[in-house]
Amino acid sequence: MNNRAQMRMLPDGRRLHMQDGPIDVIVEAFGAISEIEVAYGAAAHRFVEILDELCSELEFLRRPACENGDLPSGAIARRMMAAVRPYASQIFITPMAAVAGAVAEEILDTMIAAAKLSRAYVNDGGDIALHLAPSEKFVVGMVERPDRASLFGTTTIDFAQPIRGIATSGWRGRSFSLGIADAVTILADTAAMADAAATVVANAVDLPGHPRVGRVRASDLAPDSDLGERLVTQSVGELTPGEIGDALEAGSRLAESLRGSGLIRAAALNLRGDTRAIGTEGRLGLVGISTRDRSPVHA
Repeated sequence: MNNRAQMRMLPDGRRLHMQDGPIDVIVEAFGAISEIEVAYGAAAHRFVEILDELCSELEFLRRPACENGDLPSGAIARRMMAAVRPYASQIFITPMAAVAGAVAEEILDTMIAAAKLSRAYVNDGGDIALHLAPSEKFVVGMVERPDRASLFGTTTIDFAQPIRGIATSGWRGRSFSLGIADAVTILADTAAMADAAATVVANAVDLPGHPRVGRVRASDLAPDSDLGERLVTQSVGELTPGEIGDALEAGSRLAESLRGSGLIRAAALNLRGDTRAIGTEGRLGLVGISTRDRSPVHA
């Protein structure tokens, strides 16, 4: 029995907060009260198993992914591997790049299997899995930086669109980044796919060797990091407009390529207040937010 996990309803009485070690999740479901209660019960029951399940395969999940290598055993670990495998032949990436999104997906799928809900989301540290019934929609916000709640735009996702996952990465976030993006937000078909892609695109927003970018070996900050001795960004000094543009252009080219291959649906890249949006034309419009009103948008 897992006695570590903590669960509580937040003061608004609608959202469930669950925390176990590094896993910190907020869940909200919409529908009949009886169905929401069943969904939350199912989420809690599944949640208490997750950390131990992942830890049982942690050594494997910290290894570089292989395009045709062995598969892990657990359901969440398999989601992680499926999300990172498309990148394995091109770059260094481990299944851990998709862990938060895969956890969010697993909890959401458990809820949907247990109860009839009109809408639901599971937010695992900013990586979000969505459920939408026909005619339903969510309004989601794009953050300027993962470490503070300040939005630069919103977009609406409805049932007819294939997007069911949102993830944000950047050097200011809770995970290490090889790049200098303040935030890269990805919209994809699943949360694990979005999580992996956000990591990859955020790494690509970079100015390699720039003297005003401070980097440290990941292993010096976290000895058990899956990144080993790779240099991760710890500070970004003043940049010229041209340098900001160059870094964003590198990330945008990769995001366009991923969109073309179907790995993502849209992306928003932010660096020092400059934003590049990929795939947000048409029905998936990006609505800007004035500097006077940048509080988080609630679903």
